[in-house]
Amino acid sequence: MSTQHLDILFTAPHPDDLEIGCGGTIAKLVKQGHKVGMVHMTNGEPTPHGSVETRLREMRDAADVLGVAACEMVGLTNRVLMDGPDARFAIASVVRKYRPRVLVGIAGRTVAASPDHYQSQLITEAVRFYSQLTKWDDRFNGTKPHAVDHLVYRVIPRAAETPHFQSQFVVDISDTMEQKLAAVACYKSQFPPERMDRLKHYMRSIAGFEGGWCGYDYGELYAVPRPIGVSDMMPLFGKWPVPSIIDPPKIT
Repeated sequence: MSTQHLDILFTAPHPDDLEIGCGGTIAKLVKQGHKVGMVHMTNGEPTPHGSVETRLREMRDAADVLGVAACEMVGLTNRVLMDGPDARFAIASVVRKYRPRVLVGIAGRTVAASPDHYQSQLITEAVRFYSQLTKWDDRFNGTKPHAVDHLVYRVIPRAAETPHFQSQFVVDISDTMEQKLAAVACYKSQFPPERMDRLKHYMRSIAGFEGGWCGYDYGELYAVPRPIGVSDMMPLFGKWPVPSIIDPPKIT
């Protein structure tokens, strides 16, 4: 298990959540040379066709596809995941070990799916605070306090409500979309061929919609609970990648 410090750490309740929601961005960050980690709060089992051993193997295969520096399954209990002190201590211990500058969690209530998703949002928000607490090292496996600079949300596209966040941004994953799909395909116990075909259609559709806002073939939308500050605004505004329907004027 790696103990190196990371630049950014992604966390979600079940193995496959991060790959489906954030896989393109994770692969992109790795390609850009950042040290990236993934933390799965539970093992995601039991499921109709899975097992603890199978899910663990699939998780590792998916992490290899994405190329992350660290991937952990914390061992909280699937189906009854709840925000509370024990869950906060467990996840904060991992954050304090890897000491990332940026912490990313999923956000949104999935009323037609697992309530674990929303609970993981609450846990992640609390962990951002808990990881910096002093004089409590015994509750965090002897790890030292660490202040996370930035909390980022990956908003679940089919959440029950449309939340308002202070800032949003889209990561261009046009060059890592296939890598994302390959990582999700590692979870064969969860997505047999017919279901995988439907999931691929869903992921391409969502990524096409979110990326299209910014002129990308594929993108992933993220949110930040505060305004994004800049000292130079111009680097945010490169050439718009979508050709204008109006022909540019000819220079004579």
